[in-house]
Amino acid sequence: MTPDDLGRLIEQYRAGIVAELNLLTQLSEVSARQHDVTHRGDLATFNDASDAREGLMRSLVMIEEGLRGVRQSLTEHREIASKLPGFDEVALLHREAAEMVSAILSTDQASLSALADAELARRSAFANLERGET
Repeated sequence: MTPDDLGRLIEQYRAGIVAELNLLTQLSEVSARQHDVTHRGDLATFNDASDAREGLMRSLVMIEEGLRGVRQSLTEHREIASKLPGFDEVALLHREAAEMVSAILSTDQASLSALADAELARRSAFANLERGET
């Protein structure tokens, strides 16, 4: 693969990562909204956010599928690619995307914990109601 080919791949990867970062920013906002409504117990709003999240995830998966081969080629030719203009920026953007994914997963884990706590509280209240009836 020539340096010109790798330069085009670097530019293609940069464009894809920028698109992913835009979607990840939106996904982060949806994740935060889901986290907030989970603590308020507003499941209708949670479901609306889930619908928005589903669309964002579909778009992310499509972009990621398109970037997979590009990333693999850049990795295979890293020694040459790393010396080309734009490579360091792409590597930085890649790390930024990974950090955003990690932050979103952390928020999601907190949301899941809150949902589990709410389910336990609901079951406990239901059990207390049943005991009160008997």
